[in-house]
Amino acid sequence: MASTRPRARLLYVTDLGYEARGRRYCDEDIHLSARLREDFDVALCHPLDAAALMDGFDLVVVRNSGPVIHYQEAYDAFRDRALRDGVRVYNPLTGRADMAGKQYLVELTAEGLPVIPTVDRSEDLDRLPDAASYVVKPKLGADSIGLRTVAREDLAGLDFTEGGGLLAQPRIDFGYEVSFYFVDDAFQYALYAPRPDRRWELERYDPTAADLDFARRFVGWNTLPYGIQRVDACRAPDGRLLLVELEDLNPYLSLDLIGAEGRRDFAGNLAASLRRYLVDSSAQSHSIE
Repeated sequence: MASTRPRARLLYVTDLGYEARGRRYCDEDIHLSARLREDFDVALCHPLDAAALMDGFDLVVVRNSGPVIHYQEAYDAFRDRALRDGVRVYNPLTGRADMAGKQYLVELTAEGLPVIPTVDRSEDLDRLPDAASYVVKPKLGADSIGLRTVAREDLAGLDFTEGGGLLAQPRIDFGYEVSFYFVDDAFQYALYAPRPDRRWELERYDPTAADLDFARRFVGWNTLPYGIQRVDACRAPDGRLLLVELEDLNPYLSLDLIGAEGRRDFAGNLAASLRRYLVDSSAQSHSIE
């Protein structure tokens, strides 16, 4: 006899109209949500509608919802309500990286981890290495919004409290950028931009064991039990990888570049992660009761 057990209901949060240079966010979410319908009942909604709709679903999946800086007040309300009401959100809202702003880059620098040196106070500028120029960006920024390049002598005149806080970093003359993609703590694939001036012209990248150790170090640091993470790094002139960003909120996945089999594997692993999250969170809820 066929099971009549109801399927879990997913609210898939995406902005299908969001336009990004060199990327088609909508294609990625159309593909992923179609695959997830094999295992779940799925409804798509715009990020501005998520708070009003989420009570009717078992899990809210935040995907290509665009930079939250464009709708910060609505996102903060969604996040506060989800945490207050115990709504299950994927990625879980406990991320320590971009989900919480870019303060983590300062913390990782202070911990001595392999990250582009980052400070957020004028009194710490002497901790930055000498460089031809420096990058200044907002802590709550995304997609290079608010990013600017300045000379060393201009750093001292910055108001680091501007717009919720600023970060300063040396401008690195890197060889290339590379991204490592994970579901939970399992590595999926890597892509790199061989030309530094063309960030989103990506190719498949075959990571070394040392590369994967580097990426896994930051995934482990973030301590997310479930979720999609993208570890962005650059190859420094001395050959080391340095962390550029740890994206744990809504990382774009560039699924169009990994082939049909790669997309099937990724979507299957994502579905398995979502099932684990639902089962484990339900068991935890029952144990508390």
